[in-house]
Amino acid sequence: MEREVFVGIDVAKAHLDVALDDEAECKRYTNDDAGISKLVEYLKSRQVALVVLEATGGYQRQALSELLAAGLPGVAVNPRQVRDFAKALGKLEKTDEVDAKVLARFAASIRPASRPVVDDATQEFQALLARRRQLMEMLVAEKNRLHQHATKPVRRSIEAHIEWLRKQVGDTDKDLEERLRDSPAWNPRVELLESVPGVGRITSMTLLSELPELGTLNRKQIAKLSGLAPLNRDSGTRRGQRSIWGGRATVRTALYMATLVATRYNPTIKAFYERLLSRGKAKKVALIAAMRKLLTILNAKLRDHARASNTTPLPT
Repeated sequence: MEREVFVGIDVAKAHLDVALDDEAECKRYTNDDAGISKLVEYLKSRQVALVVLEATGGYQRQALSELLAAGLPGVAVNPRQVRDFAKALGKLEKTDEVDAKVLARFAASIRPASRPVVDDATQEFQALLARRRQLMEMLVAEKNRLHQHATKPVRRSIEAHIEWLRKQVGDTDKDLEERLRDSPAWNPRVELLESVPGVGRITSMTLLSELPELGTLNRKQIAKLSGLAPLNRDSGTRRGQRSIWGGRATVRTALYMATLVATRYNPTIKAFYERLLSRGKAKKVALIAAMRKLLTILNAKLRDHARASNTTPLPT
């Protein structure tokens, strides 16, 4: 039988460098429809166990989606994790070919779990929510600049841009609402999450799009995936301070804002948060613990809903 191979793909805007762990030479394909089609055809002729790509500013999304749609197991991983792996191997140089080979070796050694193919509706929600975050970041930046400039011409320009950005945010929210109404798979899940005090429309949609595993994992697994699990830092007799690290930043940001509201208006979260403060916990520590508890509640709600309706937590 042909040996299973592990594939690493270094992603750039214009091209994809592809390395197989059983071959010395790399192949290069254009990062467009034609090039990705040739890549898929080539990999389908091999016994592929796993394809690993670096998450590179979204340039990996089309390739990963088409690989998954073709039945090839693939996953996009954090570049920092791969760079640390390369340093451990003594690979200090960095070129596209070296990166592709390191990714192939990373795939063979670490074997990160591949993610299911994301359906078209989820991809649309992800794109719209990402655009909304970009618009909000620009809006905050322009508001900050408004306080820094006293000259009328500059202020008029900034104010006009702020008004335009607000309109764009409103238009994006309308697009999200329209797609939500047209999605029978998403609508009940969004309403279910929104039934928890503190969780709003954008938070619920962000969680469903950026954390599709919600409702399928236990509380410890979902907390770690979100970057909310306290990680040990012990060595010998030294017991280091526990801290959160890694995970999905967009999920944490959404949960942070929701938890701020929940500590005031959600009886369960409010009581939990105040109990931690009464025990002398720092506000930041108590808030993170409250974020983790809120995530656990949402995870259980989706899990129970899926069991009751005999459906998967998210369409895949």
